[in-house]
Amino acid sequence: MTLRWLFSATVRQTSDLCGHVRRLRDAQRDVLSPPALQAMDAALRQTKAALAANADNATLAKSAADLEKTANKWLRPYPHAEWRENIEVFLVAIVVAMAIRTFFLQPFKIPTSSMQPTLFGVTVEPLYDPGFQMPGLFTRIYRVAVQGAIYHQVIAPQDGEVADIGPPETFLRFFHKQTVTVRYQDGSLSPITVWFAPNPADDNDRTFQQRTGLAEHTRFRKGEPILRFVETTGDHLFVDRLTYNFRRPGRGEIIVFQTKGIVGLDQSQFYIKRLVGLPGETVSIGEDRHAAINGRRLENTTPHFANVYSFEPSLPAVVVTNAAGHAKVYPFDPKIPARDHHLLKDQFYSGHVLLPDSRLLLQKESDTLVVADKHYLVFGDNTATSLDSRFWGFVPQENIIGRSFFIYWPICSLVPPPNQSRFGWGQR
Repeated sequence: MTLRWLFSATVRQTSDLCGHVRRLRDAQRDVLSPPALQAMDAALRQTKAALAANADNATLAKSAADLEKTANKWLRPYPHAEWRENIEVFLVAIVVAMAIRTFFLQPFKIPTSSMQPTLFGVTVEPLYDPGFQMPGLFTRIYRVAVQGAIYHQVIAPQDGEVADIGPPETFLRFFHKQTVTVRYQDGSLSPITVWFAPNPADDNDRTFQQRTGLAEHTRFRKGEPILRFVETTGDHLFVDRLTYNFRRPGRGEIIVFQTKGIVGLDQSQFYIKRLVGLPGETVSIGEDRHAAINGRRLENTTPHFANVYSFEPSLPAVVVTNAAGHAKVYPFDPKIPARDHHLLKDQFYSGHVLLPDSRLLLQKESDTLVVADKHYLVFGDNTATSLDSRFWGFVPQENIIGRSFFIYWPICSLVPPPNQSRFGWGQR
């Protein structure tokens, strides 16, 4: 029967008809009369018997025609039957997708640079070099699809200057809109609307001007770019929501958790960090930028920590503390003025750093944190740009929803190191 179903269209059509009529009969059972139900059941039994007996195609076709005739006689017709069927299929697909998302795999996007060099967030690179050539259409399509790179460019139709840069406006929490007003040589004002990803949460100190290299009163000539930059999306990955139903999270795993109940954080967010401290352990950070568990230093040979401690130890860093006692770490480059070091932050990685910041629970090597019962301590791989347990403490066990599983986009990286493969589960 199975082989015949595979090779005979008549068998498949008759089987589908039986299933369809049976579903309609069951749906209308409460409004059908006893004679109607008896006639429907008899027609269904006759057709199923023909299928079970491997009847020839002519007999199957006759049984199917009798079944269809009986169904048309007794079943109440549904208006817009095709629409109803398509909507049913659509709703079933939604239910299946929601079930997969809830119990198995949930998509997640990396917005910030706090997990570099393991996971990459959103970056923006100005492209005002006179020698730069905007890639062609097909190259840009390729870079969007493979590298997650979106190019923005507006060419000046005449001489002018940037008159005003408005505040960012959020749209559906997924996009930001920025309006740039330019004044042309003839005195006319023209607004330019730029759509881009939201400013990363750890990067709120950098304005649209700093990220894109655009500034008010910047003059431009006809044919020159008023603005030109490339925005690279953060890593998109699936979160494994199944594994932690059978075991506890382990050290070094990249976990995703809810912020609900964690004091000092937006209560409706999801964060992704690396699990460093388990319940009952004592955690500290050394001057060498390595974390220690119960006094024992973690190394790049510790499982899951190869990327965490892959930074260049000899690379110095610039620690800047403002009047409020808040500190940030920037890369040091003698060729770049100190005031501009923060412009390189997206590409800078420094491991687990100590900062003399009044908000931090770990400010010096002698500071320690003892992880509470049924809680975990988490760090970003790049603590120079990470809002993590050093600021707000521990993650309750019930807040953890899963672990990082598989990067599905972008396929490879545009930002340094260029063309590095991103696709797959190697980041685990």
